[in-house]
Amino acid sequence: MFEAEERQWWYAGQRAVALALFEPWARDRRLLLLDAGCGTGFNLVALARFGPTLGIDLSEDAIAFCRERGVRAVRGSVLRLPFRAAAFEAVTSFDVIYHDWVGDDRAAVAEMARVLRPGGALLVRVPALELLRGAHDAEVLTRRRYTLGELRALVEGCGLRVERSTYCNALLFPLLFARRTLDRLLGRHGSDVGFLPPPLERLFLGVMGLEAFCVRHGLRFPVGASAVVLATKPGPSGGR
Repeated sequence: MFEAEERQWWYAGQRAVALALFEPWARDRRLLLLDAGCGTGFNLVALARFGPTLGIDLSEDAIAFCRERGVRAVRGSVLRLPFRAAAFEAVTSFDVIYHDWVGDDRAAVAEMARVLRPGGALLVRVPALELLRGAHDAEVLTRRRYTLGELRALVEGCGLRVERSTYCNALLFPLLFARRTLDRLLGRHGSDVGFLPPPLERLFLGVMGLEAFCVRHGLRFPVGASAVVLATKPGPSGGR
């Protein structure tokens, strides 16, 4: 993950789509931002354009990689964030609450809502659609995959207001569905994370760039391999 997340097509493309959803809200704001479940830390680098960032992750290895990358991160659980209420103007969570280590996704989202200031935003992304469950899910300890409606209901149930939502990794969905189906038929094991031949990396990244362009201009995709929601906490704006 440390080697791949800066430029591998899936990481870079998914980040572009998520930021296309987030940037219109964040524009002209100076935000204190928490990345809940920051992994090896490159999302903190990408988010730094919006203001000071801090990451939290349960994995000691993740925190060590964040230090190597030069970003600020502390060790802790998204189920019990070690921060006061209303501490951050924005919270992001990319592919975290689906994980086996997060036994209660509602409690995790409620914690993220707790540390948000009124008027602040939560950007959360999860793997989508159980029909895509495959060998990669077993490798990365996927507890569940979500429909977009389930993710929206989860966020709204924690007192937040959904501003925008969409499936993502949508344009490549037929290929991903075929790959996961074939994996199940052949009994394949192992993670999908890795670099493709350079021409395919460029092609898939270009497709994800097109998807990000569409999302930035208001399009909502009806199906995809991931689901992402941008929600706000009711109250006056917390931007600085």
